[in-house]
Amino acid sequence: MSVDVFEPLAGLEGVGSAARAARDAVDVLLRDRGLRRVGSDMTAEALLRGAHASAALAGSTASPDDVRRGAADGLATGAVRMTGELMALAPQVDKSPVQVWTRLHQLAALDLAPAAELGHVRTTAEPIPDDIPGLPPAPGADELWERLSALAQNLTRPTKAPALVVAAIVHAELAVLRPFPVANGLVARAAERCLLVARGIDPVAVTVPEAGHYVLRATYSSGLTDYAARGLTGVRDWLLRSCEVVTKGAELSPLAPSS
Repeated sequence: MSVDVFEPLAGLEGVGSAARAARDAVDVLLRDRGLRRVGSDMTAEALLRGAHASAALAGSTASPDDVRRGAADGLATGAVRMTGELMALAPQVDKSPVQVWTRLHQLAALDLAPAAELGHVRTTAEPIPDDIPGLPPAPGADELWERLSALAQNLTRPTKAPALVVAAIVHAELAVLRPFPVANGLVARAAERCLLVARGIDPVAVTVPEAGHYVLRATYSSGLTDYAARGLTGVRDWLLRSCEVVTKGAELSPLAPSS
């Protein structure tokens, strides 16, 4: 009998109510406009805003206008490239998560790494990456492979946990493990968004969770560090932060009245 590893995390203090509140914020946004009225142009705009925010969080200096004109740096260009396939990849993330993550890396790192490193999970013969500032050292390749395999297996199993919780855990695990030589932050945030789409939180991808992470960037690396180092307390705090991210992502949607 398989174990539901996500459900106990959803039961940590305050997480359940915070996840419901975040889901409500997205539902209100979608209900006010109506799913039938959400065109592909709104999805494209939300994904573009997310790409810019995720790249900025990774250190890109490109402006939103640079991104729109296709004149951005490698980080932003990679983030945009991922958005072009995100909606097609999302339905696969519960069936073949590792393949989705490696494809995201191929897209994200095309301008950042040699061809041999694209979509390639690191081995013991390769250096440990340090591409997310402020985090403790990534684990070695043996631990990486063990945890990545377990994460992938757990994603393919049924869970009673809210989708937001699952997505947040995947984001944190990929960021902490840093399975790729470069662009791990971009991949982790895109993987989170894939799950929010695939599991019905935002099926038309019109919220901008990456922008939520950027607004809360002062606690991004510290939140991931606490997730890795402070046991269930750190996990709970990361999940609470992730709920706030999703709420802000709804507020920053191109569908929101203030946008």
